[in-house]
Amino acid sequence: MRNALSVLALLLLAAGVGAQEVSTAIIPVVGSVDGPANIRWLTDVELSNQTSLPLDVAIELTATPDAPLFLFTLAPGQMQRFTDVFGQAFGLQSGLSPLRVTTGARHSVNIRAAAYAVSPADGSVSPMQPIIVYGENTFYPIRILDGLAFSEDSRTNLGLINFGEQDADFVLALQKVPGRDIAVSRIRVGAGSLAHMSIQSLFPLIAEGSGFSVVVETLDRDTHVYASVIDSATNGAVFVAPRIGVR
Repeated sequence: MRNALSVLALLLLAAGVGAQEVSTAIIPVVGSVDGPANIRWLTDVELSNQTSLPLDVAIELTATPDAPLFLFTLAPGQMQRFTDVFGQAFGLQSGLSPLRVTTGARHSVNIRAAAYAVSPADGSVSPMQPIIVYGENTFYPIRILDGLAFSEDSRTNLGLINFGEQDADFVLALQKVPGRDIAVSRIRVGAGSLAHMSIQSLFPLIAEGSGFSVVVETLDRDTHVYASVIDSATNGAVFVAPRIGVR
């Protein structure tokens, strides 16, 4: 797994300059995967340079070790858009991974990302699901994902990301009322990997309903968490970023 310093070295080599600053941003999940009823989920990513100087950029799929590092330069005011970033940028047909964006400057390029579903029957596209971009250092020992649901009308997926070089342990508590655990699940996520799973696989005895929260606890700093609540009828989805929690 590459770290920010090795990516910076590649950026400097490509640019032939001596700048020593680098910034990193994380798109928690991008992918090209099949969902229920063979719906194809894809991710669009847009990067733009709003500065007056050219910026060297590297993007990498951190949970896909064989994926190449993609290096390019954005001129002032230039935008680079990838429709299906897995296919266009990396030449991959399928997969799921966080996307790390490293910019050879003090501030990151502007980043937009959105997931959407394509129907195999008629090629129709679901409403876009904007994905919140994280800074590199967003660690808190307790993070809470709110507004989750599990029913015939809605389903929820959760993601646990480990950028560290050692396995990371997570404790997840399902709550309906703050402070009252309905169920608890423990999961270990391998070094440099992503665990993306449904809420019912984490809590098999969950009753149908909405308004759930999941409290995520870990002592491993190089971690991120997210959730996505999907409307079963339209495949429209809402990305859920965590808030800071306390016990």
